Amino acid sequence: MTTLARLNALPKAEIHVHLEGTFAPETLAAWAAQAKVDLPRPVERLFEFAGLANFLQFLDFASGLANTPERLAQLAREFCERLARDGTGYADLIFNPTHWHAWHGQLPAMLDALDAGFREAEQDGLPPVGLCVSLLRTQTEGEAVELVELLTRLRHPRVVALSVDGNEAAAGRTGPRFASAFAQAKAAGLRRTVHAGESSGPEGVRDAVELLQADRIDHGGRAIEDAAVVDLLVQRQIPLGICPTSNVVLKVYPDLDAHPLERLRQAGIPVSLATDDPSLLGATLPGEYARAQQHYGWNDAVLRAVARTSIEASFANADVKADLLARLARW
Repeated sequence: MTTLARLNALPKAEIHVHLEGTFAPETLAAWAAQAKVDLPRPVERLFEFAGLANFLQFLDFASGLANTPERLAQLAREFCERLARDGTGYADLIFNPTHWHAWHGQLPAMLDALDAGFREAEQDGLPPVGLCVSLLRTQTEGEAVELVELLTRLRHPRVVALSVDGNEAAAGRTGPRFASAFAQAKAAGLRRTVHAGESSGPEGVRDAVELLQADRIDHGGRAIEDAAVVDLLVQRQIPLGICPTSNVVLKVYPDLDAHPLERLRQAGIPVSLATDDPSLLGATLPGEYARAQQHYGWNDAVLRAVARTSIEASFANADVKADLLARLARW
């Protein structure tokens, strides 16, 4: 069995992946043609980005084309098919309502449309998915509280967590602004996952833990720049959902030599691997494991430990976790 096939067979979860980053270029081209909208670039170069800001602008464009319940259900179904191809047994899927212009003010309908696609996929034996509804960093404290209050009223069974994402460098420090909303989310039984340590430094990671009560951190790599923040993550065993391909493509780090993944792992922080925006960045989950294995010399014990972290740090229900962990023990 090839290395990639073995890693495809490795039981694992994905805990840092965005719905906005799963569009197929052919799907976007078809939808744009139907809407008589020009693509920002030719389809063969559609996913070429100048950097993080340009990438985030593209997310708004792509999401704006998904303007019917059928298209959202299609995206949900195609995401579950992607999980199955990658040998992924469960995913916490982040989506940010602010990107989906056609659905502004219609979050319940959007959740129902996605849920319909996920339910159909799961009935066909494809992997289950939980939704992490995300704030954008540029939103106000009031908007954040309003979202949490809506999620609390809905109690939608597909929603497992509150998230916050977006360009930390452009938005500035946002931990204090969103602390109230995250506290309310915790009180309502929602889990918390926070983008930090990507375009912000280690102070963003500290805020995520201390102000936003994060169960886990999306990215988190720049924690390595502050030994005290590394110690905080180790002491509290806060897992990181690290996306090496994303970080290199979007120029957070120049290459894997500069990436702190292995230093964070060896420091004792629970790390998992994820694709972030797989279609847009050309990433697969087995490919992330293969790159790390090759570059850092990971043996099977390390691969199994990283996969275990992905499962244990996920917001899957107890039965799904138990099944994946049992399969992992046999891998």
